[in-house]
Amino acid sequence: MRKLSGPRVLLILATMSLLACGEEEQQSSEPRPPPRVDVFTVEAQPVTNIVELPGRVQAVAIAEVRARVDGIIQKRLYEEGTDVEAGEQLFQIDPREMQASLNAAQAALDRAEATAANAAQDVERYEGLVAKQAISQQEYDTAQARLRTAQADVSEAEAAVESAELDLGYTRVESPIDGVAGRAEVTVGALVTAANGTLLTRVEQFDPVYVNFSQSSSDLLALRAQVASGELELPGKGRVAVNLILENGGEYPHTGYVDFLAMSIDRSTGTVAIRAQVPNPDRLLLPGQFVRARIQAGTRPSGLIIPQRAVMITERGASVMVVSQDNVASSRDIEVGDMRDGNWVVRSGLQPGERVIVEGWQNVRPGSPVSPVPVTAEGRDNQQRQSPPVEAAAE
Repeated sequence: MRKLSGPRVLLILATMSLLACGEEEQQSSEPRPPPRVDVFTVEAQPVTNIVELPGRVQAVAIAEVRARVDGIIQKRLYEEGTDVEAGEQLFQIDPREMQASLNAAQAALDRAEATAANAAQDVERYEGLVAKQAISQQEYDTAQARLRTAQADVSEAEAAVESAELDLGYTRVESPIDGVAGRAEVTVGALVTAANGTLLTRVEQFDPVYVNFSQSSSDLLALRAQVASGELELPGKGRVAVNLILENGGEYPHTGYVDFLAMSIDRSTGTVAIRAQVPNPDRLLLPGQFVRARIQAGTRPSGLIIPQRAVMITERGASVMVVSQDNVASSRDIEVGDMRDGNWVVRSGLQPGERVIVEGWQNVRPGSPVSPVPVTAEGRDNQQRQSPPVEAAAE
């Protein structure tokens, strides 16, 4: 065998090196396959239009229990903060003065009735005498006038008795409504007066309760325009449901309904007052409590919902990566509404039938091709996809 010289060995090695570099350049120049991404096809579907507004809880009925007669508080007959029924006695005012006034009024009535009875007998007796001309017509007319005066005195005395009975009844201070009696504003032995209407306590009804909130006039006009155009459909019978979010972020378990909408706009705030009535059987809602009201203001027949993970939120707003018919990705700014079970409600920026990237958009640049794989809103693939074998991946 012929031995190669040193220069020849170097030449062969250089040639082999050039051939290897050519193969690597050929391999690197081959185009890479487009990245595979999961896409979700946007479909129109009925979506409830939710309007979220802050609100305050108000008792459905508040009764201020005040003194209606002058006197001294003898007893407090209820326990503060407990349930009371309409007509249940709360306080007792010293009734002795009112009882004495009633006795005097009753005596005056008895006297007036006796006088009226005597006058009636005179008129009856004078009727026969005036017919026989035993007395003058003037005397008969005078007797009739005395009878009418006596009857008027009886009516006045009866009114005085009725007033005295009312005053005596007012010494028994009762609850005007069913509800929860609050803290007593007076103590036993305190002097109360009817002229000042001394406040004794308050009784409030907590089931149901009112929730007051307000909406800007511009938003209300927009809703009406959407209803007029058919973009928004109002619920049947005009019953607008309201769900509450409590201060701790929890959802209140009972649904209420809007029962009042003001027909005027507040000049100072430019808002319209709205009120909802909400059941409160467990008394979780207390007057003055802050809540957030989620008003189900109609339904959008052609609403759009996309998975949360498809949306990119930045300081400039929300955006998604859209895949065209040519499987080319592009960025799209959208306007989102509220969140529904891990999905965003899209208000504008997308059309039914468009495809948005759900997974893999981090590795995609706008204008680059992609390999889309359809998935559902729950993230399940619509087609079977199998991972490559470990051996193939290693190769």
